[in-house]
Amino acid sequence: MRIRIIGTGVMGRGIAQWAATAGHTVELADARPEAVGEAIDFVGQLLDRAVVKGRMTEAESGAVRARLVPLDAVSAPGDDVDLVIEAVREDLDTKAALFGELEAVLPSTTIFATNTSSLPVTRIAATLADPSRLAGLHFFNPVPLMKIVEVVPGAATRPGIPGVLAELVHASGHHAVTVADTPGFLVNHAGRGLVTEAFALLEDSAAEPVVIDRIARDVLGLRMGPFELMDLTGLDVTAAVIDSIWTGFRHSDRLRPSFLTPNRVAAGLFGRKSGRGFYDHRPGAEATPEAAVVATECPLWIAGSGPDAEALRAALPAASDELTSDAVVLVPTWGTTVSAEIAAHGLPASRTFGVDPLSLTTRRRVLAVTPASDPDAVHAAVGALGAEAVSVVRDTAGSIAQRLLASIVSVAASIAERSLAAPEDIDLAVTAALGYPAGPLAWGDRVGAVRLLELQNRLHESTGDPRYRPTRWLRERAELGLPLTASAYPLEKEAS
Repeated sequence: MRIRIIGTGVMGRGIAQWAATAGHTVELADARPEAVGEAIDFVGQLLDRAVVKGRMTEAESGAVRARLVPLDAVSAPGDDVDLVIEAVREDLDTKAALFGELEAVLPSTTIFATNTSSLPVTRIAATLADPSRLAGLHFFNPVPLMKIVEVVPGAATRPGIPGVLAELVHASGHHAVTVADTPGFLVNHAGRGLVTEAFALLEDSAAEPVVIDRIARDVLGLRMGPFELMDLTGLDVTAAVIDSIWTGFRHSDRLRPSFLTPNRVAAGLFGRKSGRGFYDHRPGAEATPEAAVVATECPLWIAGSGPDAEALRAALPAASDELTSDAVVLVPTWGTTVSAEIAAHGLPASRTFGVDPLSLTTRRRVLAVTPASDPDAVHAAVGALGAEAVSVVRDTAGSIAQRLLASIVSVAASIAERSLAAPEDIDLAVTAALGYPAGPLAWGDRVGAVRLLELQNRLHESTGDPRYRPTRWLRERAELGLPLTASAYPLEKEAS
């Protein structure tokens, strides 16, 4: 296939390397002609490095270089160009003008693809005389390593084009997922589950960012906590994406932004690139230390019944069978608050603490305290939990890990519910692009649809916040005994 790539910045260079390495002839063009040579030199350096590391032979490297063809103008004629991939700046007028030029010089058989990450594909296509020839082909940076590509048909895209693009992606060593032309497409939309809930926890003063990040990593198994991730990508970028997707979905409660972001953005607290964000990244800044857990023995009593209470008793076999006047009381909470358990069962308020069941099988256990907690009892409880690390958090419905997980699964379920992407594509794209330990729907299945529905119902009831209203996708599968990865029943489509 002969592919023309327009725009030789970070994304354009990566796409060019990927396509040429896969055996395609790649034309490179840029509004700044000298940038084309710079891009080819850059790709050449990467190929040299691959040879040195033994990932490629000299002959293979030379063949890839030979397939990189520089162009003097973006609108050069080309009767044999099969596909154009645009990777210019994120501006609708710029992209529309470019495709307008290309439409005048390239044959009608040439497929147009935009690498936009935020603009509606349909709106870009609508500026063309033939909008049916354009679709989205959204790569992730760095392109050669991020082996996932979103194929995004616009409202008028010809039916055969998404399949051609998906086959190209698969044949060139990456995975393709077909997604609807909606705000954030698939990956950016699904990623809102983690960061919006992290902000909601911060709004509730449940814990500081460093503690939330530790729990996200150690209890949920994420590679990076949400605030570490936002510091890496830049809060200015993250806030813009959050606002764009929330606005695009007509102010969906599940995607609601936080009031905390505008002031932080205005203050330039972007993260690594500005030196300060949720963490201090300036030279000489020290990481926030975590207090060591000192093992202690104290009278323990575990309240409640059911699987969570039994699991806590199994984890702490020294717990007494009887409640004594000096005992520290631990109660597992699932979607509820410690204070509600204290009130419902008449437990001693100063000595009763919540334990997140999700943390019982990890190196870090999570202890929830209330305004009535006695400091000495808190210290005793931390030492008696028998964990390598203990995070003390303020009492909140569902605790931190539960709320983060519930939000991740809920946003993914809402994507599936609206038929914006297939369940298997949701899980594939999220694990490949975001590095989660499992796809969000498969992750939910590890917990179980019935148990997740119980969690979300309790969160919704405890908070009254429609953010936590269970999706129909979850409710139906819990009621029918189906996994969250089960597809919807296929309905016949009317001929258009």
